[in-house]
Order: sequence, then structure tokens, then C-alpha cells
Amino acid sequence: MGVITPDAPTFRLAYVPGVTPGKWVRIWEERLPDVPLELVALDVAECADAVGQGRVQMAITRLPDALGHGDAGPHHTIELYEETTVVVVPRDHVLTAGDELTLDDLADEQFLWPLDEPLAVTERPGTPIEHRPETVGDAIELVAAGIGLLVVPMSLARLHHRKDLVYRPVTDAPTGRVGLLWPQPTSELADEFIGIVRGRKATSSRGRAEPAPKRSAKEKAAAKRAAREAAGKIPGKGARRRTGGRPKRR
Repeated sequence: MGVITPDAPTFRLAYVPGVTPGKWVRIWEERLPDVPLELVALDVAECADAVGQGRVQMAITRLPDALGHGDAGPHHTIELYEETTVVVVPRDHVLTAGDELTLDDLADEQFLWPLDEPLAVTERPGTPIEHRPETVGDAIELVAAGIGLLVVPMSLARLHHRKDLVYRPVTDAPTGRVGLLWPQPTSELADEFIGIVRGRKATSSRGRAEPAPKRSAKEKAAAKRAAREAAGKIPGKGARRRTGGRPKRR
């Protein structure tokens, strides 16, 4: 486990568009009020370099997309959750007739693929439009203008919600993965945040508290026997033998 160094009094956490770290930040502030947590908004393509150069201590980003840009150096990753893939279309588009779609349903459509593409798709549906907008936000504007459709994680469709656009899940499209990215070795503060996102309780033996000593198999067996004796389940110091009483009926 790493050590909190004097030159890193603040835990700098990067996050990408569509990710909502608010719950974890609140838990951090309750558990570590003496260590400020600073949120840093980054695009997916910026996360690897930010981690590798030490500009942030950890990033909540889309994996493995973030590792395809820049250099994270020696690092760790863990997956947190998957994101449903959706297609964003104008509200009056024929595809809105169904609640769910497949890649085959999209075969005859034209698609926008922004340069900060947040979804690793090996086989893109439909026909790609030659112009590639800079960001997902720019692509959303072009979808509203009727230029083409857009495939993104649902969180980004929600982030860029417009009244003139809707989205539909694409059931057989690859899902996106959101996870943590942080440098080796794992610092104490990084381990604290990992514990928070994994639901580890503040009283857990891991983290800043000293770990509880492990008992040997012999010690566990002795403790179990003592508990049973105390409950009177087997003869011993904690259980009395019954004498006298009513005679058994024959």
C-alpha cells in the first residue's frame, strides 16, 4: 500500500462526459474531510496522459478507449459498470417506431463518427459520413440538423438531451465500459477511493485503518469450540451436565 506524500495533499480525480461521480465524492468528503477531492473534467483521449504525467491521481473513464490515446505509463484498471449503447435520431425519424433496435435496423442509415468517439465499435453500422465532427456535442447538433445519426453510450445521449431528438437502445451493439484508471504503485488515497466505489465500509480493515490480525485455523477452531461450550451444546467449561431431574418414562 502506498503512502500519502506531502506534495499530494489533494486527491485529483478526473472524470469524462456522461460519468456522474457525485455519490462517491460525497462519501469521500464524509470519510476524509481533511483530504480535499478535486474533480477534473477531461475528454477520454486526455485521461491516459493526465494519469501518466501525474496531473491527476485517478480517472473515471471509458475503457479501453482511454488507453488508446496517450501514455498512462505503468497503471492499473478496474471495470465499474457497463453502459447501454443507443442510437440518437430526430424525433420524427422512422426508427422511432420501435422501442429497441438492432444493427440490422441501422444498415441503411448514414452515421456521424466524432473524433472523440466514445464507443469502440469494430464494425460500424450503416454508411459513415465523411465529415467527422470534433466532439459528441458537435455531432448531436448535426443529428438535429438531419445530417446523420449517432451511436453513443446512453449516458452521453442523456447528457446532450434535446427535445427534438430521441434515442433507442441497440440491443446487439457492443456495450461501453466505464472504469477506474490509476498509476502504479497504488497510493493510499487511491486505495481509499477504490474502496468507496466498491462499497467498502469505513470500518473495513483495508484503507487507512490498521488491518485486523488474521487468525490461524487452530485459533478459529478453538474460538468455535468455546462458543459452542458457552451455548451448552457440548460438554465443557461453559456447559453443565444435567443430573437428577425427572426419571425417564418407560
